[in-house]
Amino acid sequence: MEKRNAFYAQSGGVTAVINATACGVIETARKHKDRIGKVYAGRNGILGALTEDLIDTSRESARAIAALKHTPSGAFGSCRYKLKSIEENSAQYERLMEVFQAHDIGYFFYNGGGDSQDTSHKVSQLSRKMGYPIQCIGIPKTVDNDLPVTDNCPGFGSVAKYVAVSIREAAFDVKSMAETSTKVFVMEVMGRHAGWIAAAGGLAGENEGDAPHVILFPEIAFDRRRFLARVKKCVKHYGYCVVCVSEGARFANGKFLADAGSTDAFGHKQLGGVAPVVADMIKQAHGYKYHWAVADYLQRAARHIASKTDVEQAYAMGRAAVQFALRGETAILPVIVRTSNKPYRWKIGSTTLARVANREKMMPRNYITRDGFGITQRCRTYLAPLIRGEAYPPYSNGLPNYIQLKNTPVPKKLATKFRV
Repeated sequence: MEKRNAFYAQSGGVTAVINATACGVIETARKHKDRIGKVYAGRNGILGALTEDLIDTSRESARAIAALKHTPSGAFGSCRYKLKSIEENSAQYERLMEVFQAHDIGYFFYNGGGDSQDTSHKVSQLSRKMGYPIQCIGIPKTVDNDLPVTDNCPGFGSVAKYVAVSIREAAFDVKSMAETSTKVFVMEVMGRHAGWIAAAGGLAGENEGDAPHVILFPEIAFDRRRFLARVKKCVKHYGYCVVCVSEGARFANGKFLADAGSTDAFGHKQLGGVAPVVADMIKQAHGYKYHWAVADYLQRAARHIASKTDVEQAYAMGRAAVQFALRGETAILPVIVRTSNKPYRWKIGSTTLARVANREKMMPRNYITRDGFGITQRCRTYLAPLIRGEAYPPYSNGLPNYIQLKNTPVPKKLATKFRV
């Protein structure tokens, strides 16, 4: 096979370990200079390809690329941008081909979740339809852990660790103040349709009475009466109550508790804050003093407390993507295959992009307790290995020492500009 350049981009919400995947892609590609020329990163995801705004990663030192492994967020910028079908917007696809041809790109690596893998799938279809040879490999990433086929998703383990630690620490605080002050603490976590992150909060409690006392999942219809009765019972028995609520918690009719009435670029409902909604319900019903918190970006940016397992898997997915491409594979996604729980072992497998594009994996019902407010032992067995181990970044002057790349632009070769 002739030597070609590669395109790598990050898409969707970033994570604490997506840069570890980028590191895996770039370091592995550099070991195969006979097959892969340069790795060009798309500035702000697929937008970088459409606007011919490419970043030359060869201008970065080996040390700088290695530092990506311990740096959070998206080093090259990400985006929420969904390509329409070829029939709806052929101009977008023609533009992609122009850019790929102009820069001799023969490898396409797109690092993202279900919507992002829809983009990967469309690019692979485009390659076949237009007769332009390109090895198209998706790379899994999502804090929501909702990609099908793969056992878990890079990015989730670190969010899960952050949430479990935060719930445990906050619970100690609330318990110490409950006699004369705050009796209820509500923590809101991400998870629009799937309750994996909320479930991870359940890892904080290991014994009877430990927090969280209530978990609200998107998969379980919210029942106001049952919820308020549960909170009251917990305060009576334990002196306080800690609630972990998914942003996607919803009523039986499907309406989100925190529906803000708008949508994002992927067409998803824009959610407001569910924590204050839930806290106010408790205040109105029982009069308890409360505090609430929204983990928001903190949970997915917390590289300082990332899961070692997550970092290793994120890097491995980037490395595997390049290896699959070099074997001639296309239109696939590397996945994590769990081979054992005790001891925890995993290996790398693969699936087709068609099986994961625009699809979500919900929490199995047997991972949620019968009353709908907690996690089962089966769920705990699944989650526990994913938060195991610490992979602290280097520190300088008391703060994490993260890398900021130069992100040198690649000179444009096309005369025409493309407006997205």
